[in-house]
Amino acid sequence: MFTGIVEELGEVTAVENLGDSSRFRLRGPLVTDGARHGDSIAVNGVCLTVVETQDGEFTADVMAETLKRSSLGALTEGSRINLERPMALGGRLGGHIVQGHVDGVGTVVERTPSEHWEVVKVSLPAGLARYVVEKGSITVDGVSLTVVDAGPDYFTVSLIPTTLALTTLGVKQPGDPVNLEVDVIAKYVERLLGAHTGDTAR
Repeated sequence: MFTGIVEELGEVTAVENLGDSSRFRLRGPLVTDGARHGDSIAVNGVCLTVVETQDGEFTADVMAETLKRSSLGALTEGSRINLERPMALGGRLGGHIVQGHVDGVGTVVERTPSEHWEVVKVSLPAGLARYVVEKGSITVDGVSLTVVDAGPDYFTVSLIPTTLALTTLGVKQPGDPVNLEVDVIAKYVERLLGAHTGDTAR
């Protein structure tokens, strides 16, 4: 489990196309410190398994399903990435419960700068809007954020200077894809209510 509090702004150092998958080499000295084969690290909100580590870098295999359902397929050598290790038992839940399972890919629609923050509007894929509510939580490229405005096919978030400086959201431009993970509690509530009413189609 993750919390959506990015620990390090890393970088893609190599991408190897394996046909039905890709192998990424990713630089992140902080998150690789003490990491071993089989450990998990969230990359732009996607939970990946460490294959090996060396000199502040780690490799991870990304299957076709993950490439299809996330924006990781758009990463190239030199791309900046948000990195987070799983929360340690007994640690602080600084953001919200994040699984590292992407629900869909949105697109940055527009950025509105203010003196001390920026409001960013992001498109919502069909079917996700029902899980997004004003003042609720959402994960964007692995960053736990609070929804400002929730529309039928979009939402907005306000980014403070720290988020702008220490995550990829500071440089994402209109048209750029972002990984979205909605609050898992909302999905469980929907499922339970559906079972209670007899609607188990979802």
